[in-house]
Amino acid sequence: MNILHYFDLKREMESFDSIHAEIEKGIVFKGTNLWILMCAILVASVGLNMNSTAVIIGAMLISPLMGPINGMGYSIATYDMNMLKQAVRNFSFAVIVSLLTSTFYFLITPVSTAHSELLARTSPTIYDVLIAFFGGLAGILAISSKLKGNVIPGVAIATALMPPLCTAGYGLATLQFKFVFGALYLFTINTVFIAFAASVVCQILKFPIRSIVDPQKHKRINQTIWAILLLIIVPSIFFGYKLVQQETFTEKSKQYIQNISVLSNTYLIDNEIDATQQTISLMYSGYGPSEEDLRKIKETALTFDIDTSKIDIISGTDAEILRQSTNRYISETQELEGKLNAVTSNLQNTQNTLDSIRNIPKIGENLLMEIKKLYPQINTCSYAETIIYQNSTQSSLIPMIIFTSKKTLNRTDQNKISEWVQTRVNNKDAKTIFELNKL
Repeated sequence: MNILHYFDLKREMESFDSIHAEIEKGIVFKGTNLWILMCAILVASVGLNMNSTAVIIGAMLISPLMGPINGMGYSIATYDMNMLKQAVRNFSFAVIVSLLTSTFYFLITPVSTAHSELLARTSPTIYDVLIAFFGGLAGILAISSKLKGNVIPGVAIATALMPPLCTAGYGLATLQFKFVFGALYLFTINTVFIAFAASVVCQILKFPIRSIVDPQKHKRINQTIWAILLLIIVPSIFFGYKLVQQETFTEKSKQYIQNISVLSNTYLIDNEIDATQQTISLMYSGYGPSEEDLRKIKETALTFDIDTSKIDIISGTDAEILRQSTNRYISETQELEGKLNAVTSNLQNTQNTLDSIRNIPKIGENLLMEIKKLYPQINTCSYAETIIYQNSTQSSLIPMIIFTSKKTLNRTDQNKISEWVQTRVNNKDAKTIFELNKL
């Protein structure tokens, strides 16, 4: 059995006219498509603003930007100059609308922090070229096939056309032009290499030429295409090389730090790796490494191919470290003192409450001893603090005193005793009740 049979695309292809009609329909940017684009831009802007990956993916799924890009690639491959002009015009209009929409959002939003999702769109590399190219291949193959499945939404997510435009809008709104240039470069990479992939597939599948082009013009078109591709790809190779260098340095540095974290007289308490400057800062405890330890640090660095001049060693007793530590300890001490004062105050209030509760029995005893000197006929005294409710929401705690006597006290004596009790317990709301002891 011929293994090439599995790679055959002809059997599942749509007719050339159907493909042409679908691509032509996708390049139109007015009415529904334009409103969908603006909504997608706003959704992506909110996602970048809130650093939400899920929201950004949703915006990429509903974006109609792939249409004119595929149209440009297809029209170049088939020399359909009218479609190319229409695709370029509609695409340019869509980009301008997208930039205006995202800039407007970032001008009015109160959150202006550049989160990781924004920063990720400012440093494109050769890897973004590969993603755009292979994503574009998958996209045009899906458009050409009868079995489209979920390829096109996947391509929209992989190539990520919306986030760079929104990031450029953020840069314009905040006047941070490094965001504008980095994001627009990434967007240009995605656009050009998706279109290039579409053009390559159309030529491989031998799509019919839509107009006659003389050989000289054909040559100029090809030269222009290759010049644009080289102009775009060369900086991405440089950035990709820098990214690989930084990742390699970071990995080497982590392994190196593991080997010099514990030395004979000290140990590592903190470290910082700066992959951009390719420097390493090491902070050791106490008085820092000894001469022997320093020699080991340098020798180990050479085994990992790390420049020893880029290693900064700090001991825990350095003046700046001590100053920072002292300030931190002072701040922590003040915070603890505040908490301790609050706890002490709460304890004092609790102690006062407990003392008051413990003194309640003695109050009744003292009242009885004092009142019997004036009114010997009183033989018992009960004292309690009870809650009096005025309504469903208001209440008060007042003293309640009950005197029992062998003989009934007249109204005048009762009033005198009540006034005396209020003065004695220092509460004008204190209630006094008189009962007759019949036993």
